[in-house]
Amino acid sequence: MDNIPSKDEMPCTPVDADSALMWRVREGDEQALVQLVDRWKTPLLNFFYRSLGSYGQAEDLAQMTFVRIYRGASRYEPRAKFSTYLFHVARRLLINEYRHRQRKPLEMVDPNELPAVSSQDNERDVREIEEAFNLAIGKLPEKHATALLLLKQQELSYEEIAQMMDATVGAVKTWIFRARAQLKEELRNII
Repeated sequence: MDNIPSKDEMPCTPVDADSALMWRVREGDEQALVQLVDRWKTPLLNFFYRSLGSYGQAEDLAQMTFVRIYRGASRYEPRAKFSTYLFHVARRLLINEYRHRQRKPLEMVDPNELPAVSSQDNERDVREIEEAFNLAIGKLPEKHATALLLLKQQELSYEEIAQMMDATVGAVKTWIFRARAQLKEELRNII
């Protein structure tokens, strides 16, 4: 990555290359923002999709996350890995979305807007498993689901998850243990 600021140009040392890119965004470099979006859009989409089960809402929340990152760039300080900062912002948006859903009933979806189901048995089986998994994830408490998805899908460490969720490592381990146990039970009941 070229044009990463030197240690002398930054008040604190960047934790990773993405933190250095975010520092460049802070300094007004829009190309650095494009690089961050390209690198993190798929992990964010996956995180939101697994949490909400809606690709459209996942896209909206991923976009909102990047907008918040951009707007908050002037206050950014690279104290931890960029992914910790990014998923902290994403989690706050996800919590807001959960609160919004509790106040507003689900919207009706036109069956014509739903993706066509493949006729191949293997694809159908995979989709059924995905649907069962999404239903089971949706029944988990928010903290449990978020911690599990960050561990498995984003491959963050327990320490990174704890930092991002403002919790202890022990609490994160407990949430993940309970999430796995509840998922196992839910999937057993669904399948």
